[in-house]
Order: sequence, then C-alpha cells, then structure tokens
Amino acid sequence: MRKKRVIALILAVTMTVAAITGCGAPSRPDGAGAADTAADTGSTNASEDTGSDASADSEPASSGDVVELTFMGWEASPLETQAVKDGIAAFEAQYPNIKVNYTPGLAGSEYNAKLLSSAAAGSLPDVMFVAAESYRTIVSKGALWDITEQFDETYPLDDFIESSRTIMEVDGHVYGISSCTVSPIIYYNKDVFDAKGIPYPSADPENCWTIDEFREVAKQLTDDEIYGVYGLESVADTLNAQLLSNGGTRYSDDYTKSTLNSPENKEVFEIIKAIRTEDGSAPDASTLDAVGMSAKQMLQTGKVAMLMDGSWSLQELAASGMNIGMAPLPAYDKVLTTGQAHLHCIADTSPHKEEAWLFLQFLSGMDYQGALVKSGLWMPNRYSMYEEDAVAQWYDEKVHGDSYRQMLSYFRDAAVDPGALQLSSQARDIIAEETDMYFKEDQDLDVTLQNMDTRINEAIQDVLEQ
Repeated sequence: MRKKRVIALILAVTMTVAAITGCGAPSRPDGAGAADTAADTGSTNASEDTGSDASADSEPASSGDVVELTFMGWEASPLETQAVKDGIAAFEAQYPNIKVNYTPGLAGSEYNAKLLSSAAAGSLPDVMFVAAESYRTIVSKGALWDITEQFDETYPLDDFIESSRTIMEVDGHVYGISSCTVSPIIYYNKDVFDAKGIPYPSADPENCWTIDEFREVAKQLTDDEIYGVYGLESVADTLNAQLLSNGGTRYSDDYTKSTLNSPENKEVFEIIKAIRTEDGSAPDASTLDAVGMSAKQMLQTGKVAMLMDGSWSLQELAASGMNIGMAPLPAYDKVLTTGQAHLHCIADTSPHKEEAWLFLQFLSGMDYQGALVKSGLWMPNRYSMYEEDAVAQWYDEKVHGDSYRQMLSYFRDAAVDPGALQLSSQARDIIAEETDMYFKEDQDLDVTLQNMDTRINEAIQDVLEQ
C-alpha cells in the first residue's frame, strides 16, 4: 500500500511543482505583528513622546541630517524579506531623516552564533531580530538597550498580550519588543474532507476535537493515496503545545531544570508515534523527502488531509488558492496553543537610540505588522489589535476565511511557548536528535526522555557557569 502511495506522490510532483514554487515558504519565522503605536501619530521625537531620556550618548538627527540605522535579520522567506523591505520604505517615507540599511542573512543557530559573537565584539547593528530562545542569553551579556522606561500611555507595555509580555520581560526589565505572536494550529484540505463525507472540525476552541476524536478522523481520512495528518512530531512548531495540553511541562519554574521525563509527556510521545506506526495515518518525514514535497505542498495537493503547522503558514497556503480550513489543535486535556515570536531589539552600543526607538515602534504598528497580519503571516500580539475596530483593519476573508474569527481568542490567550524562555538554545536540537531516535530508530522512550533531560540540563549548566 505504501509503495502505491509513494508512486502517486511522485507523479503529483510533476503536475504541481510549477505552481507551488512561485510561493514563498516561510521557514519557521518567529514572527511579527502588533497594533497602533506612538510612531503612528507622526511624532519624530521618541524621548519627548515617552517622557524619558532616550540615551545620553544617542545622537538624534537634526532637521537637515540623515541618520543611518543598521538593521539585521534572517532570511526566512522571499515573502517575508520583501515585506520587511516594503515596511522599511514606508518608515523612511514617514521619517525622511532616517535611513535603514537592512541585512538579512543567516538563520537559526548560525544567526544566534553570529549575534553572540557580535555582542562580544561590541559590533552589533543598531536594530536586530533576536530569536526568543536566545534573547535571555543576549540580555545576560549586557548587549541590549533597556527600553523599560520608553513605554508610556501612548505606547503601553500592558497592551501586549500575556505570552508576549512574558517573553519580553527579564527580571522586570524589557530589552526588546516581541514582534507578534505565532501559534501552531490545524490546517485541513476541505476538498479531501468533502470527498470523504467527513464534517469539518470546529474553529471554535470550546468545541475543538479531543485527541481521541482527532485520531479517529485521521484514520478515516487515510487511504492508499492520502495520509490523514502530518506535523505532530515537529519539535519547533507543535510538540510543546501538545505537552502543555496534556498537563506536561518542559522546565522547572525557574527554567534551570528540564522536566521532559514525566508520565504526562510520555503519553503524548506514545500517542504521536501510534498515529504513525499503529494507525498508519501519518507519514514519516523521509516520505516527504523521497518525493521532494514539503508538508504544505502535500496538503495543497491532497496527499495529506490535515497539517499541524504554525499560524504563519496561512500566508503561503492562502496564496496557493487551495480550499483551506483552519481549526484549533486537538486537546489532550486542556484546550490551548502556544505563542512566541522573535523580538526587535536595540544594541546598547547604538549611537542612534532615539531613531532606533522610533523604528521599533513602527515595526509594531498597523502600517507594518498590520499589513503582515492581514497577509496571514502573523497574528497580533497586542490586546488593542483584537478589538473589533482594529480587527476590521487587518482581517481579510480572502486569507482568513469566514470562521477564523472564532480562533482570535485562541491566539490572544495562548500559553507562552516554554522554548521561548529556555536558558540554552541547544535544547531544541537535543530534543530533535533524541525524538528522531525514538520515532525513527525505535529507541526506548524512557531512555529518550532521560537522555533529553540529562543533555539539556548539561547545556543549561554550561550557560549558568559562563
């Protein structure tokens, strides 16, 4: 049966690849998105607007001078990179005395390593993306400007949703603005559901599937040509939400100990593996590699009926023109998703903190993030953007459909992703390596969980001793 399925997938590639490759494919962007800001009022003096001293060594531009800000990020996808460039052009039009030189480049661990080495050398750009998982490490180096006193009634800190504010705050201080919130959800191909005569999942979190209901539907959707679901095993995007939903934890309260080896977490791993190996409802990642298709392409072509992926994937999926539906994750116990995002930060060494603060406010304003939320790439991370009048500005039924509104509170009230607060960015790679041994090599689960705790605790200890 599997051989027939692989052959069918290979044939599908030749018919679909031309249409698909025209779409950008965000590679786990950590996001951006927010609400109206002080920058949107047209103010050009950050310290005057906030009632605080921007910095004694900051050099605000006079009316005739042009200040150049260096801005560094990662190359997530062509769509996102172009959106950043378009936003910069809009900012420069609003502030003609400020020029932003943007440098996208490395991603993931390579980007984090470059950021750390630049911090050690005192050569950070004025403004930069900082991945949430490495934010606390960069803060501990004294490399980021403390912007706590910059917030005021026109740009209030308490407007940020709880998950974002938790990520931003370190010991009561703020060193970066969380760019948005992104969360794992279910995407599904409506055409496959229709052909099978299976009702769509509810978009209402209060009526979402249980994990048992989800598992049964995935089996009903699976046949010789179609897998029911993909994405349950994704360490970076979906695993943490499933663990928290079942009452599990990733770390101790102070994040100094890994707590993966628990009965609650063990049950989640067992269910995920059973969906693939016992039910036959989910392909291994090697199946996608064999046919040269991404998970989103599998969903678009109807070879996978449901995909667990980040909320940012909506941008590409909506642009593909597929008949797409969205729903909350299945609940093990609690109904929840997780929220996290990269941060925009200002280097403590920047000589242009005042202009950089204006830029940070713009990056979380409706002109920039509002447009990107409207495209489906991100979700907003400020309470004010979930109010009815603000939703009307960014909600696009061509992108979000007619039922996505039912999920807005699901994003707004998301649990903070524990990966965003971890002390060592090595943890993600450790989990990926060990879970591969469990899912693909049949390593004993108890050994897998113990290995993860041991290795992560060693990585945390290395950080604490630095």
